Amino acid sequence: MHVDTSFPRSPSAASGTAQATPVESLRVCVVGTGYVGLVSGACLATFGHTVCCVDTDAARLAQLAAGQAPFHEPGLQALLAQGLERLRFSPHAAEAAADAEVVIVAVGTPLAHDGVGTDLSQLLAAVQAVAPALPASAVLVLKSTSPVGTGDAVATLLRELRPEADIAVACNPEFLREGHAISDFCHPDRIVFGTDSAHAEAVLRRLHAAQLQAGVPVVATTRRTAELVKYAANAFLATKLAFINEIADLCECLDTQVEDVALGIGLDPRIGAQYLRPGPGYGGSCLPKDLVALAGTARAHGMPLAIVEAVAQLNEDRKVRMQRKITEACGGDVRSRAIALLGAAFKPDTDDVRASPALSLAAALLAAGATVRLSDPKALERARTVLPGAAFFADPVECAAGCDAVVIATEWPVYAQLDLHRLRAGMRGAVLIDLRNLHAPAAARAAGFTYVGLGRGKGGLGETATLTRTP
Repeated sequence: MHVDTSFPRSPSAASGTAQATPVESLRVCVVGTGYVGLVSGACLATFGHTVCCVDTDAARLAQLAAGQAPFHEPGLQALLAQGLERLRFSPHAAEAAADAEVVIVAVGTPLAHDGVGTDLSQLLAAVQAVAPALPASAVLVLKSTSPVGTGDAVATLLRELRPEADIAVACNPEFLREGHAISDFCHPDRIVFGTDSAHAEAVLRRLHAAQLQAGVPVVATTRRTAELVKYAANAFLATKLAFINEIADLCECLDTQVEDVALGIGLDPRIGAQYLRPGPGYGGSCLPKDLVALAGTARAHGMPLAIVEAVAQLNEDRKVRMQRKITEACGGDVRSRAIALLGAAFKPDTDDVRASPALSLAAALLAAGATVRLSDPKALERARTVLPGAAFFADPVECAAGCDAVVIATEWPVYAQLDLHRLRAGMRGAVLIDLRNLHAPAAARAAGFTYVGLGRGKGGLGETATLTRTP
């Protein structure tokens, strides 16, 4: 393995697409127009590459051909319009791959039906679809998150399907955060190339020339190591989230303030401040399944990962604990209570509701006999499909009207900017359960609420410290 940091990092690499001198264009085929595939394809097109994104969903392809993003991601709509001259969409994988120098596989790799392994059926189907047409000099890049050894299996499959060719296979894991995906792709903290082929690494460097010119570090390693990097990164982030949630619970017992604890430890560069905000648990399409998959891989090799398994269980327990917190705040019983739940997406700036802790809470409250009213700026339509028993409102104040309690479950900025006096005025009850600590307890009390937060001593009545710096 080696790390290439030969270029100085661009000081302006904060948002938008990478600014660089023109790159040598490559012909790229991206299989899959989901979150990772579409963002990757659109960004590569704006870098100057010629990109064809492939999918089997005819309705989605028509939507994309018209320049319409099929899901919410800040900046994606504009990026599609910007890159359409070099970006096209097709249902024909073999045709798109026949002219490609790089084929990127970015399809789903969900948990298998046993709930432990990884379902690689979409990934293997994609490889089989492009294999007959792949040029012998093409590089097949696996961007889908997949267990260690998947790249080896794909290389073996290609040798069986195309024994006359020597097609290089590389692993290039993605580290995109929903809500920040375009910036993360264009200005990443690092890029990981996993391959034993000098040709494949050279092609990947051409593919990512815009980022490399801006000084982004490259970790060049083996395929298997690159596959593990992705899982290890997600497991560590999940561990930080689970840790601060446990500390928040302890803060409530000890009459201390979790925000101050997070500030005090987050300023240590060995720890860092990111992912140190307590909440109702992590969700989304990556962390939950990736921790389970990593733990399953480790157990299959006789090396169980106690920390990873504990974090996954803690996250499940967290949902139960948050339901209990809501129930206690409502007097010990939510039957016949009307509860407004603000937030359906698993995080802000996305409409993704997969494994959303907000929807887990909503389902649990419905099962316990509560009436649930749900609001979200972007994810209502997706929430309707998985939570038919709730009522849905675009306006959070309208959502809370007549309710006994309000629960802030997703940290959308609009919820931090709520007029609490106006919110309280329309309610029947006066309970505000702030599972994201978006509001100051004193401000909530001044508006007439009984306030419940996370990790805030004296039942959430404590105030947080301020940070001062000595000149």
